[in-house]
Amino acid sequence: MAELKNTDASSAGMHAEQLSGRTQQVFFDVESRENEDRFLYPGAFEVDFDKHGEIDAADLTARDINTQIRDLMKDGVGSITIKNPGAKHSLGVGLLNRLNLTFEGSLGYFGCGLNDGPNIRITGRVGWSCGGNMMGGTVVIEKNGGSTFGNAIRGGDLVCKGDVGSRTGIDMKGGTIIVGGRTGAFSGFMMQRGRMIILGDAGMNLGDSMYDGIIYVGGKIAGLGVDAVEGEMSALEVAWIERKLEMYGLKAPNGAANLTKIVAGKQLWNYDNLEPTEKKLVL
Repeated sequence: MAELKNTDASSAGMHAEQLSGRTQQVFFDVESRENEDRFLYPGAFEVDFDKHGEIDAADLTARDINTQIRDLMKDGVGSITIKNPGAKHSLGVGLLNRLNLTFEGSLGYFGCGLNDGPNIRITGRVGWSCGGNMMGGTVVIEKNGGSTFGNAIRGGDLVCKGDVGSRTGIDMKGGTIIVGGRTGAFSGFMMQRGRMIILGDAGMNLGDSMYDGIIYVGGKIAGLGVDAVEGEMSALEVAWIERKLEMYGLKAPNGAANLTKIVAGKQLWNYDNLEPTEKKLVL
């Protein structure tokens, strides 16, 4: 495996340690037409964003709604509006396709999870675990979100313009979570990668047991978790945060440069240095 070079990217949340073992990482030329298929999943539908479709979900089950979304994509529809979602659970999940999807209303639990590719907008609120295990694309919620917002997210942008509950970004593995308001206790718990921007206040035990990644907070922090410490902000980070927030019509309350940066103290990493017999005792 090629050695990782130290760049400014390391100060913006990119890991610097050398990983060992097998990898699925593949490098290719994005300008080459020979590599077009690499951007799509097998069986992905060719869609036209100028082709619009609409679903009235008032009298439909979650299964019916998700099936109709896929049927429209199969017909080449690239922009879909769901009316009257009625806070039903598990809507807009498992979408591995390019798509503009709008929910006019609120969603229940586990909405928009396991997606890679679609751009989703929700005009209302969302329940627990919105965007869980998201791999790519964007999800934007105009109002508030529930607990475990963005659990185990791996990529893409997950944005809530209002407040969210506790355990936001738990087990986060990549991507970006943006919260326009407040977040609850244990946000960033066991965070492994990625970046979280909280423009309001953060609850107790922020970043508890985080392994890597960065959390930025614009308001007050009720308390840091185990091994979470303050870090120094770089000019590169400030510029990145400003551009990222501008994409979604948001601003840091006192400017991006005045956000509080939280990182891992890395005092828990010595677990890897234990002898096998010691690990058994710990477990």
